[in-house]
Amino acid sequence: MAALPLPLSQTLSSLLASPRTRRRAPRRKHPLPPPLANPALCSVEVERGVEFETGASFFRRESALGRDLGVLSALLHGRSTGRAPRILDAMCGCGVRSLRYLLQAGAGFVWANDANDEHRRLIVSNLARAGGAEQGAERRWVVSHLDANKVLVESYLHREFFDMVDVDSFGSDSSFLKSAIEAVKIGGLLYLTSTDGYSSGGHRPHHSLASYGAYVRPMPFSNEVGLRMLIGGALREATALGFHVLPLFSYYSYHGPVFRVMLRVTREKAFDTRKYCFIGYCNKCGNSQTFSWEELGQMFCPCSDGQVSHSLVVSGPLWTGPLHNADYVGEMLKLARELGWDHREKGGVDLGKLLQRMLEESDPNLPFGYIKLDEVILQSEPHPFCHIPVKKKLCFVHKSGQTLTSAVLCNFQIARRAKINSPPLSTLIITLQKEGYAASRSHIAANAVKTNCPMATCIQIARELRQNQRET
Repeated sequence: MAALPLPLSQTLSSLLASPRTRRRAPRRKHPLPPPLANPALCSVEVERGVEFETGASFFRRESALGRDLGVLSALLHGRSTGRAPRILDAMCGCGVRSLRYLLQAGAGFVWANDANDEHRRLIVSNLARAGGAEQGAERRWVVSHLDANKVLVESYLHREFFDMVDVDSFGSDSSFLKSAIEAVKIGGLLYLTSTDGYSSGGHRPHHSLASYGAYVRPMPFSNEVGLRMLIGGALREATALGFHVLPLFSYYSYHGPVFRVMLRVTREKAFDTRKYCFIGYCNKCGNSQTFSWEELGQMFCPCSDGQVSHSLVVSGPLWTGPLHNADYVGEMLKLARELGWDHREKGGVDLGKLLQRMLEESDPNLPFGYIKLDEVILQSEPHPFCHIPVKKKLCFVHKSGQTLTSAVLCNFQIARRAKINSPPLSTLIITLQKEGYAASRSHIAANAVKTNCPMATCIQIARELRQNQRET
């Protein structure tokens, strides 16, 4: 009979002891605990053919795609190293990620940790589907209920490093960044999460500064800023430790919202600040640009003729390099097709389509941010309104003097756009590419384009396309 994972009274030293030096624990005679008996708490889910229970734990079906990406990365890492990866799931919830790492990523060992010990029976029951706690002379998985930082720090102190550390945290808790980086083997993977949409949207700049070292202000591509904020925070911590992190892929999902980044941890002494600097957006002309550290105090928008730009909004420092590694995402896409996962599952997002879009976004010529098609259309014609803050709430004043609330404005814009035949996004992208610019769709915003084309030129192209549509 398969043995239970070690109880909570067992010390971390024993949990982390190397299989070569640890004496094998005697097998227990009692069976694994039965599945949860309460039908109300026995919600059975199936994900990519893997069955598990969620019980009363926090679980979101919408996060399945993020779990798919994690499994693909772990499997690729195992193939590249030629050994079964050791994985630490620091905040495992019901244990579905740990279970999928065992069954689908070929993990040799998974440490599933969750601070809530009330979920122990649920996690053990789920992981038992992978074959019990032992296989041969070595355990395949273990469950603990400790603070994530304690697990990560103890792992580092005992020199027990992992090929992949997955920290599926909530909010903007960044206290684990340092310990998580130290727990990863050199060349290993670090899978980070943030769900703080307020900070990425620029609504809590002091909070983002405290958590990730970046003062973030409102920008139209705030969801991409959230990814860059998370990467930048990890890069800052890694650099202080003498390491370097390289983004392999970055994924945004609307539910939550959720920001997930997969980073490779390497040893690098030199710190290149060219991809860790400041980004600016002009509310007047819609132009975006990066500012280096040497340009601090000299920031202005070209539309202001070298003068102080009151319309220029600056955030940073943030990661300004590519969000994805093209070669790595290409390998993920091949593997997804090999596994038959490059399709939509249960009404979710199409994994193959997502990876293909990430591959397109990997073009090194593409800058940060994206341009929404609505913004191009609105910039291409005179604005009949301007916005002003009224008691810290955003209100809009029409040229007639009428004050519009955001809801009225939305209806006003819809009615206004109904009279305009805006060019299809695919047509705009093809035209930009023919003009010699890099352009692609964004996986973050459906109605947006990533391009190195200046806003003024985008507006001109949109006008010409719309004029051609009217003539035909």
